[in-house]
Amino acid sequence: QVQLVESGGGLVQPGGSLRLSCAASKRFFSINLMGWYRQAPGKQRELVAGLISSGVTNYADSVKGRFTISRDNAKNTLYLQMNSLKPEDTAVYYCHVNGRLYFSSVSSVYWGQGTQVTVSS
Repeated sequence: QVQLVESGGGLVQPGGSLRLSCAASKRFFSINLMGWYRQAPGKQRELVAGLISSGVTNYADSVKGRFTISRDNAKNTLYLQMNSLKPEDTAVYYCHVNGRLYFSSVSSVYWGQGTQVTVSS
């Protein structure tokens, strides 16, 4: 098994910035998709930003131009840079990886424990 540990959440004023990090405890042999999801109270979990193995990214319309997803292979870490934050960005943010570990024959889906982001004045 692998653990995904998120960090970087917190309280920020509208217009501010945060950078979320997601560190994996093991390296993947291959990754199909990496991404960040969020879930606000009373709402379904939604995809915020995704990154596929080819490097192509996709973003929810609500965050386009404000959020950037990236990865550092050397650090085995996924990032989400969030700028121009709005109160409606308030949610628990989850890291997600769909990939295959070394010595495993199948791909699996892994989730982090979540990190709270609160945008409020």
